[in-house]
Amino acid sequence: MTQSRGRILRWAFGAATWAACHAAMALAPIDVLQQPAERVSELQRGVYLAAARAGERVVAVGERGLIALSDDDGGLWRQVVSPVSATLTGVQFVSAKVGWVVGHWGVVLGTRDGGETWTLLLDGRRAAQATLDAAKAATDGSAASQKALVDAQRLIADGPDKPLLDLHFVDEQVGFVVGAYNLILRTEDGGRHWESIAGRLDNPKGLHLYAIAAEGATLYIAGEQGLLLRSDDDGAHFQRLALPYAGSLFTLRPLGREGLVVAGLRGNALVSEDRGLRWRALTGAPPLSFIAAFGDTDEVQLVNQAGQRFAVRGDRLVRLETPPLPPVSGALPLSSHQWLMLTVQGMVRRPESGARP
Repeated sequence: MTQSRGRILRWAFGAATWAACHAAMALAPIDVLQQPAERVSELQRGVYLAAARAGERVVAVGERGLIALSDDDGGLWRQVVSPVSATLTGVQFVSAKVGWVVGHWGVVLGTRDGGETWTLLLDGRRAAQATLDAAKAATDGSAASQKALVDAQRLIADGPDKPLLDLHFVDEQVGFVVGAYNLILRTEDGGRHWESIAGRLDNPKGLHLYAIAAEGATLYIAGEQGLLLRSDDDGAHFQRLALPYAGSLFTLRPLGREGLVVAGLRGNALVSEDRGLRWRALTGAPPLSFIAAFGDTDEVQLVNQAGQRFAVRGDRLVRLETPPLPPVSGALPLSSHQWLMLTVQGMVRRPESGARP
């Protein structure tokens, strides 16, 4: 199974971290964009928010810039140097060597050696400036363009803390990052330069963008208040899709060329078989927020914040046998018929069957 790029309690965990960062800065100014992450003594007990495969390697990222690598399918871990101490919320690799990480303060980090070393490619100041540049270029005197300009100027005034929450790279050059306040930027050179494409989204309230995923040239973005957007041309244009649900969507997973599963707050999940035109509610889950989606054309599994896994079967969510866990922020299927669960108390491996090892 492959990993969905939409996940997490990023906002639940991230909001708390965000508030803590602001409180800490009020006492002693710290530039988290200049300060490397601190060394962690008990690495597996750190708070991680996302993980991904880099070939046979597993890469996990989390609070205060933490980046850890495992070369034995999540058994042993070692920390690598992160150039920032901002909370990291998402990670993706397009090959065993090339990958990216996103996080708070508008952070995008890139690696070309499988996660051994990381370079800061974007921060909140540059993300805000790119948004302002795009808004100025699109100004045509209309009320909508004027509002976009005012919103972009506010991003500049608010400073660098711009939470990025998810990413999707098509290949080693073309990629997208999304986050709070309708932040969405695109790169065509692997992250060296970025362009804001916020003006392409039907999101006048500036709702947060939580998840992004793609199937071929079709790109989906999910956010708060039932926001769901689709592009059929690799992000050149977007249309807003109508959903029979107005709560936040934290994760989504395309199902082949036409299908799509979205899920979010309080166990709400929906499935479409026609690229989001019509929807069926999926029943059978408790009122716990879904944080991640995994799968392929044969089966999709959803993971909630309690670490419970559910398989999508028709119009129902069938719970798979799993042991109880502390609150979960992310998950990743491993190659050894196990799952890596990222919890507030650290990383835990669980067998695919759900039985205790």
